[in-house]
Amino acid sequence: MTSLPHALRLGTRRSLMATTQSQMVADAYMERTGRAIELVGITTFGDVTKAHLAQLGGTGVFVSALRDKLIDDEIDFAVHSLKDLPTTQDPRFTLAALPARHDHRDALVGPRKFADLAPGARVGTGSPRRVAMLSALRPDLEYVPIRGNADTRIGKVTSGELDAVVLASAGLNRIGRDAEVAQIFEVEELLPAPGQGALAVECRADRADLVEFLAVLDDPRTRSAVTAERAVLNALEAGCSAPVGAFAADDGHTLNLTAVVVSLDGREAVRKSAAGSPSEAANLGRLLAAEMISEGADRLMGEQSH
Repeated sequence: MTSLPHALRLGTRRSLMATTQSQMVADAYMERTGRAIELVGITTFGDVTKAHLAQLGGTGVFVSALRDKLIDDEIDFAVHSLKDLPTTQDPRFTLAALPARHDHRDALVGPRKFADLAPGARVGTGSPRRVAMLSALRPDLEYVPIRGNADTRIGKVTSGELDAVVLASAGLNRIGRDAEVAQIFEVEELLPAPGQGALAVECRADRADLVEFLAVLDDPRTRSAVTAERAVLNALEAGCSAPVGAFAADDGHTLNLTAVVVSLDGREAVRKSAAGSPSEAANLGRLLAAEMISEGADRLMGEQSH
């Protein structure tokens, strides 16, 4: 560890959500190691563009600017929301730590529960996955694509522009907005995005000293679970713009994985579950994806692009 500078530079997007998450990770490292961590704010293309994420190709739009700073040695490591990371690993980088996951579920923000929304109520979300799964539950509602940070999205409800919005429960909790949650969707209703609720600590793969230092926050059960989820997504060759959900839980002995692909209108779905050894997480995800493809999942995903 002697080669590490005393104060490490942690690159983060500038949004409240991102800086809050990064500060949580920085505090955890400082508590564990006593080493100072300095946050470095970085503006990414995903933060400034007005296009919807589905149009941008989804994953990666928040990541590339942080990775550029890593390559240029302007920061030592970065913290991402894991669901923003492309599932294909770039060999220049390594996920040095996946800290213990927070709530993986989706949350409805608004004055009333999902079942109590009036027919035709306007529900905002930037996720085709959420639209597809919510449409299966309530095809009588209007689903409105929205962008912006959590404050902006919640503001559309308080202003009356929308009747409700759906956001990740973990993010709302991190920024102290969970009091406005009307309902948490269980995975039987709304299967989360692969990696949802988990944070990723990334650094350059050639920084062995840094990889070793950062590994102190790694949570093995979180790593096996999200590895299986992301392997499903990768094998389906789907970005976060595709209507794919996956969730795995590692109880220390067995890894239980469930995944779903839903048609955009919510009328068709291929949903499968599997269990296996946590040490075989990636293989479990790939095998489950192959089963789903054999049952027509690729056709449903192909339809979402038309």
